[in-house]
Amino acid sequence: MPGAHRARKSPRKSTRKKAGRKASEGAHKLRGARTGAAAPKKTKKRALRRTAAAAKKPAAAPKKSAAKRRPRRAKFTPPDPQRVAHVLAILEGLYPGAMTALEFGTPLQLLIATILSAQCTDERVNMVTPVLFARFPDAQALAAASQAEIEEIIRSTGFYRNKATSIRACCADIVAKHGGEVPRTMEALVALRGVGRKTANVVLGNAFGIPGLVVDTHVTRLSNRLGFTNETDAVKIEHALMPIVPQEKWTVFSHWLILHGRRVCNARKPHCSICQVAPHCPRVGVTAAQ
Repeated sequence: MPGAHRARKSPRKSTRKKAGRKASEGAHKLRGARTGAAAPKKTKKRALRRTAAAAKKPAAAPKKSAAKRRPRRAKFTPPDPQRVAHVLAILEGLYPGAMTALEFGTPLQLLIATILSAQCTDERVNMVTPVLFARFPDAQALAAASQAEIEEIIRSTGFYRNKATSIRACCADIVAKHGGEVPRTMEALVALRGVGRKTANVVLGNAFGIPGLVVDTHVTRLSNRLGFTNETDAVKIEHALMPIVPQEKWTVFSHWLILHGRRVCNARKPHCSICQVAPHCPRVGVTAAQ
């Protein structure tokens, strides 16, 4: 009725807001989220622990590809004795009367010259040793000499400090244990300070006539190229050559390979076209030749 007071209804909430709220609630329900409740604390702690453990765990090392894996070493077949005999006969014909290039008059002089020849040419050693032996003629004199005196004389041979130390220590052992004379056995020689199997074999074979296989860089290279052995360690090469080379030829065989390695069978480009051993050589490891 006109003039009558009507009670006003509470304002309705917007239908748009309600629709939006319902849609969002439905979306959360579909995703599996809990409505109206916070995530439990245990779940949060577990997630944090997993994250920390993943951060501490070291990353797995990448697997080596097939290309980077080290190839397996092929099984070595001992050389045919007949082929070895042919090679030895050819080398003997090429280098008759082969002997060490180091000049010496006594076993002690050869021992000292061999120590000096490490990382040095034989020609340079032969220029130095006459001066050294003129001033210090025997083991007693070398053992009593000062480090500076020996270093000054042998400086041009390289590594002169280490060589001077080895010479003085070796001669001191010879004086103290062998009465100033160089011993004649492998065991006694390698027991001297500064003396290894290579030096001992040089002295035994060339000063005392006792067969010994000297394994230097040339002997190592040619023994592998000829297929006589596939070892790279000097001692193992020496023991591998012993059964295939006659014992009476051990010393001269080393000289043959050293001379052939210097003149024909070079390290980088061997002269295979003019090598008389080529018909009996498998050329192991040779990639370029002349």
